[in-house]
Amino acid sequence: MSLKCGIVGLPNVGKSTLFNCISSGKAQAANFPFCTIEPNIGSTNVPDERLQPLADIVHPGRIVPATVEIVDIAGLVKGASKGEGLGNQFLANIRETDAIIHVLRCFDDPNVVHVDGSVDPVRDKEIIDTELQLKDLETIESRISKVQKQAQTGGDKEARKLYDLLVKYREVLLQGRSAREVHLDTPDEIRLAKGLFLLTNKPVLYLCNVDEASAKEGNQYVERVREAVKNEDAQILILAAKIESEIAELESYEERAMFLNEIGLEKSGVERLIRSAYALLNLETFFTAGPMEVRAWTYNKGDKAPQAAGVIHSDFEKGFIRAEVIKYEDYIKYGSEAGCRNAGKLATEGKDYTVQDGDIMHFLFNV
Repeated sequence: MSLKCGIVGLPNVGKSTLFNCISSGKAQAANFPFCTIEPNIGSTNVPDERLQPLADIVHPGRIVPATVEIVDIAGLVKGASKGEGLGNQFLANIRETDAIIHVLRCFDDPNVVHVDGSVDPVRDKEIIDTELQLKDLETIESRISKVQKQAQTGGDKEARKLYDLLVKYREVLLQGRSAREVHLDTPDEIRLAKGLFLLTNKPVLYLCNVDEASAKEGNQYVERVREAVKNEDAQILILAAKIESEIAELESYEERAMFLNEIGLEKSGVERLIRSAYALLNLETFFTAGPMEVRAWTYNKGDKAPQAAGVIHSDFEKGFIRAEVIKYEDYIKYGSEAGCRNAGKLATEGKDYTVQDGDIMHFLFNV
């Protein structure tokens, strides 16, 4: 299971610089609009301090962290929902992502042009919100025209459920609000909503790109963003992309730690960003540990043991028998699987077990 995040924002807000910081890809970063045309795709490891202690015990052939796929999507401008700039391409690329990292320019720099002539992150946010909402409204209107007659006269219960949900979305979107603000009341609504693939239904993380002096506390631009999104179910992260690009070029962990200490930060913005993206999507990590590898696996918070097994391979879920589970803290304390077993800290769990973050798991299955 791989998380796919799309980096979006107006041109020249720092998207490609951020992409270069957090991915193994190298996007072109330049001071003119539409520098990014095709989406750049890269991946980065999910920081997890628990992997190395496990490896120190098991001595595996390799350590495999979880990964996040990052997509740097072309800058959007006003009118994108009608095809302005690279609009249609931009919107199609967003549709393929799990979450949106919305980069907002929160720094002054006369040497970096702004597509609208001045720095105003709230205005920038509203431009992109409006374009995504308009595209979603277009999608909703098209679907309503297809199912309305069937829902109202055909006696099709499924069509009626879909029609009622579409009307809910239309009402919210017409108010200039996002689809994620619609409260889904039933499992059927949740299921049907997933099939609509609405752009403004995706969870969003607002990333305030600031100058070095504002990297720790933020600035007046960040405060304006906070006020603008206070009623949204969204996260805000402060990050200085220019500084992060310098950190990314340092080779050793010690050098990076020293650099962060000098600017008053405990963790890099990139690490905080990846962790925030995980939390945004309600994702957690379980581990497998053996002589071949120690590996981190991503699963949805609340998954039962068979669903987590399916993350490794679909056969594991289909033929699930049971799972052997050791808590991370116990594994470290007793120093091995055998030590945990002898101490009574290895549990055998069935299909109803809810996986916990940090579980070390071994699945038994039969297909």
